[in-house]
This record gives sequence, C-alpha cells and structure tokens, in this order.
Amino acid sequence: MKLLLVILLSTFATGYLQAQTVQDTLANGAIIVKDARYDLLSAKKAEINKKAAESKKPTKGFRIQVLNTTDRNQALIAKSKLLSMYPDHKTYLMYQAPYFKLRIGNFEDRKDADELKKELNRLFPTGVFVIPSDIELKPEKEKEDTN
Repeated sequence: MKLLLVILLSTFATGYLQAQTVQDTLANGAIIVKDARYDLLSAKKAEINKKAAESKKPTKGFRIQVLNTTDRNQALIAKSKLLSMYPDHKTYLMYQAPYFKLRIGNFEDRKDADELKKELNRLFPTGVFVIPSDIELKPEKEKEDTN
C-alpha cells in the first residue's frame, strides 16, 4: 500500500514540478515544447564563443626568446624550468630545422618584456632576446555584480 501511495504521489509531483516551457508551432503543424532557459543558455554560449574568437586573433607584441639549440632534450628541460618558475607566462617551443627555439610570454609593451628579460638573463646566460611577435591576448574576466 505504501508503495502504491509513493508511486501516485511521485507521478503527480513530477507533473506539477515541470519547468517553464515555450511552445512553438512549425509551418507543418508540429508543436515544439522547450524550456525557456535554453534560449538564455544559447545566447550566453554565443557570447562566450565570440569573446574566445576575438582573443585568438593575433596582436602585435613581444615574446622573449630564451633558448636556440639543436638539442631537443636541452630545450625540453629549459621549458620545464620556465613553466615551474613562471607559471603565469605561456611558453612556446618551436622547431625550425635544425633549431629548437624556446620563447616565453605575451607582452604588449616592450618595457614589460625587458623586465622579465633581466630576470631570465640570470637563469640563461647564453643569450636572451626580446623578439617582436604576434601574441595572444587573454580575454578580460567578467566583472560580477555585487547587488
């Protein structure tokens, strides 16, 4: 008897607790029932995709070339060292035959790149250079309302 009562109550509760729905009628008479929140989600997703596409556009700036070597292992060791010491900066390992080039950072201003270059000269005394390059800018984080 309890089981029957639970089944009846859950059946009525699920019918009562449905989300808000929107009905659209197509030209052929088909009725589409959807939750109104889908429109909000798709608009938010489109906004996020637009911001991501804009941030991937290359911008003129500067990167710091830390290493230029023919030894792949040396380049990988240097890259892991940079990643552990400077986790906020993105590293780039490129191969242009026969050299492996290790670069770090996405700087809009040369002054900012020069500051990091001074620190990197102590770690890599063989030659650290500021290189003009196309850089990736991070999208600005949304400011949350405190209301």
